[in-house]
Amino acid sequence: MEIHVVRPGESLYSIAQAYGTTAARLAQDNELPPPYELAVGQTIVVLYPRRVYTITAGDTLGGIAQRYGVTVNQLLRNNPQLNGVATLVPGQVLVIDFEGEKQGEMAVNGYAYTYIDRQVLRKTLPYLTYLTVFTYGFTPEGTLIGIDDQELIDLAREYGVAPLMHVSTLTDEGNFSSELAGSILRDTAAQDRLIDAILANMRAKGYYGLDIDFEYLGEENRDAYTAFLGKLTQRLNAEGYPVIAALAPKTDDEQPGDLYQGHDYAGIAAAVNFVLLMTYEWGYAYGPPMAVSPLNKVREVLDYAVTKMDPSQIFLGIPNYAYDWTLPFVKGESKARALSNVQAVEQAVARNAAISFDPVAQAPYYTYFDEQGREHEVWFEDARSVNAKLALIPEYGLQGGSYWQIMKYFPQNWLVLNALYIIQRVL
Repeated sequence: MEIHVVRPGESLYSIAQAYGTTAARLAQDNELPPPYELAVGQTIVVLYPRRVYTITAGDTLGGIAQRYGVTVNQLLRNNPQLNGVATLVPGQVLVIDFEGEKQGEMAVNGYAYTYIDRQVLRKTLPYLTYLTVFTYGFTPEGTLIGIDDQELIDLAREYGVAPLMHVSTLTDEGNFSSELAGSILRDTAAQDRLIDAILANMRAKGYYGLDIDFEYLGEENRDAYTAFLGKLTQRLNAEGYPVIAALAPKTDDEQPGDLYQGHDYAGIAAAVNFVLLMTYEWGYAYGPPMAVSPLNKVREVLDYAVTKMDPSQIFLGIPNYAYDWTLPFVKGESKARALSNVQAVEQAVARNAAISFDPVAQAPYYTYFDEQGREHEVWFEDARSVNAKLALIPEYGLQGGSYWQIMKYFPQNWLVLNALYIIQRVL
């Protein structure tokens, strides 16, 4: 795999010629729509097929996989044009594998709301170890508030992906409630009812494990939350269910703020099986323009986290979205527009904006002017930034990566992941 950065005057055809491949191959792999217009600074992932197979009448994906000693999911990953579906057409050419050595193995988790586009979900599932369905709530009395999740659970298992139940203190208004957290953490009977309900739901629906996310707890709930997680994990582990807890991106024990003070890194890590470090949202909708997940800031969190827990417990949070800020930024007034990483590049092409790359944050960005003459600044993810984040996982010896979220398909992310890493399976 190689990552090419588009230079002035280049076309997809000239890039293909330079790498000894075809424009059709680059367009298919990177999912570029015709007429293949490019932005200066845009990344193009170049892959080199090692073995290919031409479909004949009667072929099945399972039969081809067996013939070449690979899995069906590997074929789906190597041929994203199949859209995660084993429908074959005679004459179609499939990539069996690519040149290049893998750099390691990792677990991969992706978060999805129940309304995710099913084609996007099917196309993404071959790249995942876990699918976390977002999100169950609960009442102060410990009654579980359900969601319509059975179809996602069944689809995940169809692809050999382990579905994770997600429970959080998120309210209908979209905020994490410290009041709800406090009420359940002060009431042991309500905790028991909630744990009973979680277990009953996991058994009934076929969940593999649990992801739990209580945010903005404040220091007053810190120890009670750690104790609750210990009790929850003990009950779930006894029935074979692992527990993952989401953690705010801290850099020291005494980091101020309700988001950070309620999470005891060492205590929570000792209480649960795995943790998710939410290493994103430095650049956020109401903040000033900057990278969503700057690599230097992510490293600071990891450097602290590995002193408090076994690195193999950690899932690294990876963002799958971009922000577009209208300038000048005014604190308390400005709000960035969220968009997908694909939309960010399409907008750069449409606006004839040159993409730059911040070497410290390891993130791409660009500016443009809209129809009203207002300047905008856009930060997003590309093949380079994804490659830099994924490389942290083997460097630190982490369990894997966890994507918030998979609602919008991001071709270059999956190309880089599939080219460089073996994706762990637990089913």
